[in-house]
Amino acid sequence: MNNKPKVLVLKADGTNRDEEMAFAFGIAGGDPEIVHVNELRKGLRKMSDYQILALPGGFAYGDDIVSGKILAIELTSFLGDEMKKFIERKDTAVLGVCNGFQVLVRTGLLPFRNIGKMDVTLTNNDSGHFECRWVKVKAERSSKCKFLTGLEGIIWYPIAHGEGKFMASEKTMKEIETQKLVAFRYVRRKGNSTQNYPDNPNGSLNAIVGVSDTTGRILGLMPHPECFVREQQHPNWRRGRVRVDGLPLFENIVESVKEKL
Repeated sequence: MNNKPKVLVLKADGTNRDEEMAFAFGIAGGDPEIVHVNELRKGLRKMSDYQILALPGGFAYGDDIVSGKILAIELTSFLGDEMKKFIERKDTAVLGVCNGFQVLVRTGLLPFRNIGKMDVTLTNNDSGHFECRWVKVKAERSSKCKFLTGLEGIIWYPIAHGEGKFMASEKTMKEIETQKLVAFRYVRRKGNSTQNYPDNPNGSLNAIVGVSDTTGRILGLMPHPECFVREQQHPNWRRGRVRVDGLPLFENIVESVKEKL
């Protein structure tokens, strides 16, 4: 009997990290399938047949209008009921990385599960240009996110985005912090969170890298953990032992779902 959780890796025109996402979930113990959003809209695939929904990075529909907007509209307008049923199940998880994170905040799934209502945004980097390099982040120990087990100390993840600045009103930011929805923050060399460039590559308020929803089963983040699931993907892997920081996140997501199967 195959007890591997089925992973729906959702893509649209312009998505370009779907194969990396599928590979990461595959070696983490999941059963991934790359599915175009049109297959869902036509009823050829159903969210209900999967346990994990993964929204990869890239530039869905060329980031026309604003990053992630068109795919978010598709999900809320044509697949809203299906998506609502999916997140209300107890045996599911959702991950959005980079463009996928942008989609999740524009659907309203993050941070408060308000489908169709945006409570936060991800906007242009303060640097005024695309940031493509490795950054230091740290998992929040008190976070509600259920996928952070074993992610200790300073974590290295690659980033590649032009619109990664996490912003919200003062009231909303206070609510996010009070409800412990921050999953990761940008940090300096000694592990302290920072607003300063280049350690904070985009100017995100409160140094926020990623957030979860109130159940801890929906996670979005700007860096690309799927691009660091093998030691050889790190630029300094030949110079000594490298801790692979990306794979544990996918293993945690898979294990959290397997417990419910």
